Amino acid sequence: MTRARLGATILVSTTLMLGSVFAASPAQAAAPTLAGRMASVQSAKSINYYPSDAGWSAMWTNFDATKIDKDLAKAAALGADNVRVIVFPETFGYPKPSSAYTERLRKFLSIAASHGLTVKMTLFDWWAGYGDVANSISWAKTVLAPYANDPQVIAVELKNEFQPSDAAAVTWVRKVIPAIRAAAPAMPLTLSVDGSTGAAGMAKIKSSLTSTPLDYYDFHFYGNSERSLSEIRKAKAAVSPAPVVIGETGVSSVGGAEGEQAAYFARVFRAAKEAGVGSVAPWTLNDFSDTAIPSHSNVSTIPAQYKFGLYRADGTAKLAADVVRTAWTTGTTPNSFLNLGFESSVANSPWRDNLPQAGTAEITTDMPRNGKYSARFSDTTRTAAGLPSLVTSPITPVQAGYKWRAEAYARGVNATGTTEIALSWFDAEGKWLSQTTSNRLPAGNTSWTKLVVDTVAPANAAAVQLHLKSGDNTGTVWFDDVAVS
Repeated sequence: MTRARLGATILVSTTLMLGSVFAASPAQAAAPTLAGRMASVQSAKSINYYPSDAGWSAMWTNFDATKIDKDLAKAAALGADNVRVIVFPETFGYPKPSSAYTERLRKFLSIAASHGLTVKMTLFDWWAGYGDVANSISWAKTVLAPYANDPQVIAVELKNEFQPSDAAAVTWVRKVIPAIRAAAPAMPLTLSVDGSTGAAGMAKIKSSLTSTPLDYYDFHFYGNSERSLSEIRKAKAAVSPAPVVIGETGVSSVGGAEGEQAAYFARVFRAAKEAGVGSVAPWTLNDFSDTAIPSHSNVSTIPAQYKFGLYRADGTAKLAADVVRTAWTTGTTPNSFLNLGFESSVANSPWRDNLPQAGTAEITTDMPRNGKYSARFSDTTRTAAGLPSLVTSPITPVQAGYKWRAEAYARGVNATGTTEIALSWFDAEGKWLSQTTSNRLPAGNTSWTKLVVDTVAPANAAAVQLHLKSGDNTGTVWFDDVAVS
């Protein structure tokens, strides 16, 4: 996602504060190694963070240690063991960092340490002074000096959402990497790419830095979660054999789509596991209040940017927080997050209407098969594109040639037309390939009848949608107890 988004004298105090968290203080423990830090990077349960009332640079200008402490406690309770912190040169003071702001950074790290969180540090956000190599190296070395051998800091991202097509940026980073390596040889270095640059951008960075390679690549994924396995595999292939982490991922719940936000995270976590990527970092812990994002930023003008959080701005949890907690603490993402029995609230359901001009489903209590709720279609028609339906996508990622089974129970009263379920297949670019349909519910009055699809994902399939369809129906049909695997 493209966003217009410490001096050495404090080393002793940092060391003392970290001693209560780690088995021994950095002065007593062996210095961290590049290999050890890289192992932590690749398994980090990392959260992106700004306070709900102070996003981007406002986190530092309106630094609130009490608020940060409460938030990082919440992140740790989710199962996070790492937090990403973003540093802004113009805010901290450039070319010489202000001692007041480096102290705020030290305080942030000490708060993170009190909750057992390591830190990834991102430098040079909201900054493009690529012609000023000497001062940018001096600034970065000053900020990083206290942490070069601090085991709490596990990696440094030199530039957030680097643009590999910017020749000046490439020239700059080629000079910055060796300078930072010389100052902190055991510190893993990376760059991230935005969601639109993607795997192709990562490949371009790699080819531009053959003489000064990165230690790993940070993939920011905001694409279609139904095709996330394909996209993650492309990112890995683009920079192989270098490791890849997903340093940002998520979708906004603007408009109340919290159920789909939760399902999005579930799909991405499952796909990353299948692809062999061990670190997925949600963007972000909190939604933002109306005035949280600095007004000079383009980000502040985009409504969706305020609703990416696992927690609402008032501190209450969304369903997405449960998804992330479950993934981090159990390693699983169960199908229960898909609301296959329609028992969740509408806000927490990822089901959405397809072709609503021909009819929409209503979640009702008048005819459940199990539980209290089912989905009801009445008086539907059709469009040139097909039958109206309720649609969702499974959590399990699609791979061509794998077997799939979907089922749902349906019953009708004076039903007419076509009532069935279907799996619709799409390729890696989102192009529709084909669909596989179930047996149909008979017309008239029926008891609960199982509709089943047994099939194999076609060649080139990278995504699938499950549709509950009822069209040309002058009567009423209910669906309940859906399953897909």
